[in-house]
Amino acid sequence: MTRESDVTVPAEQFAGQVKWDAQGLAPAIVQDANTKEVLTLAYMNEESLKRSIQSGETWFWSRSRQEFWHKGATSGNVQKIVSLSYDCDGDALLVGVLPAGPACHTGRVSCFFNNAELEKNAEAAGGGTAEAESERVPGLEPESGGAGAADGAGAAGANGRFDVLAELESIIAQRYIERPEGAYTTYLFEKGIDKILKKVGEETAESIIAAKNGDNDELQLEVSDLIYHLLVLLEERKLPLDRIMDELARRHERPRRD
Repeated sequence: MTRESDVTVPAEQFAGQVKWDAQGLAPAIVQDANTKEVLTLAYMNEESLKRSIQSGETWFWSRSRQEFWHKGATSGNVQKIVSLSYDCDGDALLVGVLPAGPACHTGRVSCFFNNAELEKNAEAAGGGTAEAESERVPGLEPESGGAGAADGAGAAGANGRFDVLAELESIIAQRYIERPEGAYTTYLFEKGIDKILKKVGEETAESIIAAKNGDNDELQLEVSDLIYHLLVLLEERKLPLDRIMDELARRHERPRRD
């Protein structure tokens, strides 16, 4: 999502704007462009940043091996770059990617899986919505306000515009298996089917209210939450989204009666 205050720097000038440290490095925070989950922290130098921009995939500098490394070159878990920015001081990079697989060498989605045990209520911290884990899907939000959603020009574009559903389904399935502490999806699975059904009901009601009020901006947010909770429900019941899509396809193929 772009903001009015954002500044666009030409690709050929980007590396020259970064303030490299004494070793010629800058930390690069790698973030899933869809879920907004932080995947890893690595380091880039000017050359690896240029390689990343030119190839469209992440390249880093290994401080221990003193060599370049292309993420996924051996594992196949490449990271396609969809956004790149540096912070206000110019000494740190943020890389938004579409990962082809786990970011961590342990096989986990993110390198950040060692969690501090903090005393807090998961639902209170998350407000009881998908936003608790940044799982309100960015691809379902317009880039500049509510009206933009109507033309179908979301983050995924016209082609593969529903790919984000498959990606979200995959993330939810990983949450079901891994149950990371503090994650809102973990909270839902641990509370069980009754809690999930309650949330589906609440989001349905809130979507109805938003539609009745004629507020498309709010409707967009509520339907996004509803879809997320429906996907959690499908995972809880082990009903693949593909079966829903197949059913819709069969209905479309039936002879029309009108």
